[in-house]
Amino acid sequence: MKIEHKIYLSNAVNILLIVLIGMFALQNLSEILTKFRFTVIAEGLNANFLEMRLAEKNYFFYGDVEAFNNIQSRIDQTNATLLQIQPDIIRAVGSAKYTKLQEYLHIYALLVDSISKAAHHDVAAQKKLREAGQNLKTFSEDITALEVESIGAIIVRSKNILRFSFVAVALFTFLFSNLIVRNIGQSLRKVVDLTRAISKGNYPKIAEKPSNDEMGAVISAINAMAEELQKREEEIVQSKRLASIGVLVAGVAHELNNPLNNISMIAQTYTEVYDGLGKAERIGFMEQIDEQTERLRLIIHNLLDYAKPKEQHLAKAATNQVIKKTLSLVQNMLDVSNIKITLALAEDLPDIYIDEHQIQQVLVNMATNAIQAMDKGGELRITSRYLPDDDKIEIEIGDNGKGIAPEFLDHIFDPFFTTKEEKGTGLGLWVSFGIIKNHQGNIRVTSQAGVGTTFIISLPSSHKLGVA
Repeated sequence: MKIEHKIYLSNAVNILLIVLIGMFALQNLSEILTKFRFTVIAEGLNANFLEMRLAEKNYFFYGDVEAFNNIQSRIDQTNATLLQIQPDIIRAVGSAKYTKLQEYLHIYALLVDSISKAAHHDVAAQKKLREAGQNLKTFSEDITALEVESIGAIIVRSKNILRFSFVAVALFTFLFSNLIVRNIGQSLRKVVDLTRAISKGNYPKIAEKPSNDEMGAVISAINAMAEELQKREEEIVQSKRLASIGVLVAGVAHELNNPLNNISMIAQTYTEVYDGLGKAERIGFMEQIDEQTERLRLIIHNLLDYAKPKEQHLAKAATNQVIKKTLSLVQNMLDVSNIKITLALAEDLPDIYIDEHQIQQVLVNMATNAIQAMDKGGELRITSRYLPDDDKIEIEIGDNGKGIAPEFLDHIFDPFFTTKEEKGTGLGLWVSFGIIKNHQGNIRVTSQAGVGTTFIISLPSSHKLGVA
């Protein structure tokens, strides 16, 4: 069922409950009003019956004929009243009690009529009259008291039922709203997690079967989007891979062609001037060929390192110790180049899970680049810090060397791109980038020409990777 329909159903149920409660309240109110009207009428009847009893006593004790006439007049008035308001009385107390009241009044009226026609006072008839009057008055007062009590009971019952109904409606509304909110909240959390994963380049799917409501439609759409984005990314990656292959082939051809041309030229020259060369000169030619061959070997070695990475030997390692070991490898170059080291290493860093030799290779490459950028000496700054929000370690390597022109920054991790002209192969940063990516990390650079360059390496902590 769709959320919209669930809300409509909830509103319909609430409205139905409210209508039923309202109808019940109106019915009870109507019953209370009916009984209240009867009690008002009954009070009048009781007052009439009381007056008749008083007139009855006046007649018997004092011989007041006018009092007896008053009794008959009140009997006629009461009969007329009972006939006039018969429906109200029956609705309030029922036909049985109404009939019973009429019977008592009729008996009393017959006795009054009998006594009025008698030639002398009959003590037995007087006694019967008093008893009939007392029964009439008592019955009228009893049903009045019962109706008053009934009104109180109806009010109490209505109060309890209304209280229960209010609690039931409130509880139903709360539970149903909570159910809908929880359903929407769970679905939204899944969507948020999925979109965050997509934003990070992962394309998982919400595996459970989507519900048949609007959130289910959203989840299905997000799943379809993730699948489509994954396909598009694979296509883009494949396109970039093909483009990279083209760049790689062109770069390899260019890089290999230069030393090969040099070897060819040296060999041709060597052949032409061989007879006139001394031993030292011949050795010099061979050394040039060896230098060019070594250059070829270095290019091929770096290509193989990236194309076929060595098997990683991962283990927990302390970041600061890895940095210090790396510095010991390049300390001689730092001293010779008159470069000062400034360390800002955070304490109590979580361990990282790495192939220590590969990370040292990256750090050595960064330090070497920095040294070469500061040919007149300078300062090499190395900082380590922990990012608790991302559970990552950052290593920052900065120099105050030549810097990199803005137009070159987007290409420094491309294969065979170099700003060192003949002194570099353009593969060091490319290989370093691949190593860091294989460690589920990231590497970025900031630079300003004439001010310096800073490389920032980000690696997940062993906690983030779930390594105990």
